[in-house]
Amino acid sequence: MTQEELKKLLDEFVALPSETEWLEFKEAKDNYDFHKLGEYFSALSNEANLKGKPSGWLIFGIDNKTRNIVGTRYRPHRNSLDSLKLEIANKTTNRITFMEIHELHLTEGRVIMFQIPAAPKGIPIAWEGHYYGRDGQSIGALNIQEIEQIRNQVKDYDWSAQICDGATIQELDPNAIIKAREKYKEKFPQKAQEVDKWDDIAFLNKSKVTIQDKITRTAIILLGKEESEHFLSPSIAKISWVLKDENDWEKDYEHFGPPFLLNSDAVYSKIRNLKYRYLLKNTLFPTEITQYEPYVIREALHNCIAHQDYGLKGRITVVEKPDELIFTNLGSFIPGSVEKVIEQDAPQEYYRNQFLVNAMVNLNMIDTIGSGIKKMFILQRNRYFPMPDYDLGEPDKVKVRIIGKVLDENYTKMLIDNTNLDIKTVIYLDKVQKKQRLTKDEFKLLKAQKLIEGRYPNFFVVAKIAAIAGDKASYIRNRAFDKEYYKKMIIAFIKKYGAATRQDINNLILDKLSDTLDERQKQNKITNLLAEMARKDKTIKNNGSYKKPNWILTEFYK
Repeated sequence: MTQEELKKLLDEFVALPSETEWLEFKEAKDNYDFHKLGEYFSALSNEANLKGKPSGWLIFGIDNKTRNIVGTRYRPHRNSLDSLKLEIANKTTNRITFMEIHELHLTEGRVIMFQIPAAPKGIPIAWEGHYYGRDGQSIGALNIQEIEQIRNQVKDYDWSAQICDGATIQELDPNAIIKAREKYKEKFPQKAQEVDKWDDIAFLNKSKVTIQDKITRTAIILLGKEESEHFLSPSIAKISWVLKDENDWEKDYEHFGPPFLLNSDAVYSKIRNLKYRYLLKNTLFPTEITQYEPYVIREALHNCIAHQDYGLKGRITVVEKPDELIFTNLGSFIPGSVEKVIEQDAPQEYYRNQFLVNAMVNLNMIDTIGSGIKKMFILQRNRYFPMPDYDLGEPDKVKVRIIGKVLDENYTKMLIDNTNLDIKTVIYLDKVQKKQRLTKDEFKLLKAQKLIEGRYPNFFVVAKIAAIAGDKASYIRNRAFDKEYYKKMIIAFIKKYGAATRQDINNLILDKLSDTLDERQKQNKITNLLAEMARKDKTIKNNGSYKKPNWILTEFYK
């Protein structure tokens, strides 16, 4: 939004009654409690849902009683303000976070307008595991009636089951119906002879694609002719395939509409599933496989179709890069986390598009037992390839990345050779392989099994596993040496040359510090080491200045 648009919106908000429950003003002149901010995020998100608003608003820099602009110095730097998105996401349901954080610079002072997305249908938003709401101006626990009101939104309304007024079977693609019959018989072979006796409308009713001879949105999505998509308006049903090169430049693209039963295969055929060769098990003969397991591609794509929030009026996208595929669909990830899905290994309690999901199960497009995602992980592991990456960082979007190559052949072989590791542990170790940040709980799990060493967040693979993986050199670089080793080096240098500047000491040991530390952390480690030698050990002292130290040995040590 432009500054003019924001100012107009702010004026509208200021004119609203004080008991508006999806809107809150705060002075926050210098700072604001982070936990309280999170509570308001949960409350305003839930209230926006209950009041039918697309978003809630928390506005800093305005007196809540007088509605006068007082200005705020809260997080004055934009980088610090933007980091709130990740900080909030780490503690909310489904990692939902701000839609946007707007800054408005007025003559009266700076105003921050936090735009908070309404809780998705069926999913109340919690902050640190607790649901918040508002009763007038008071913030508190969201009452059980309101929690159930939000949860029942999905159960009470299924977008995919709605009837398309005026649509007839003539809107469906005859070839798609033929393919649907084939897929149904694959799913239910015991009914094969019976299916052949049904006319088309009877088949569509029994396969739960239509309802009592009426054409549903599900029928249009899966079996509809391309020109029948208007029955879904203003929603759209589109899959966009985009080909990009190693520099992320777009090389080709194509868009696909209904019928998705046929066109999901058309999307699959666009993907260049090239041959991949690598050596395993100490053999001179390479293993040759395709970059991607066909099941993994189809499962990811069909999950996008099944779980897309079509009400958001967006596309499903499949981005193909040289060594990876990225699948994106709109809508929050209802289970909350991939780990939860894998651990449960069972059907979800409810789905966003229950009618569409049931039809896709009957047409053998997806598996309702809930094991599809887990199978994707197992297939990737068995190929020695990285685990699928689920990015749930953006609200109302699920992004899945499938990598089609070995990142570290020795390391991945080690994962498979250790067959006693459960899939959850393998996923956490895969994060280490990708140098992704572990949560403290994930770190503790791997540390307890003695699979990693170091202190959080600077950790690395242990020596035993490094030896299996043929990665001993990396282990030494990561582990580095203990403090006494560095101290002896510094003392030996000063004995030989009489004194040492900070630059001398940097040149002496900087490249010997652990590679798990960044440049700033290495500099801090040297500073702490010198301070310990001077104050605690009393082996060295500074006879230079604070800015230009010159370290010599103490009389005591000499």
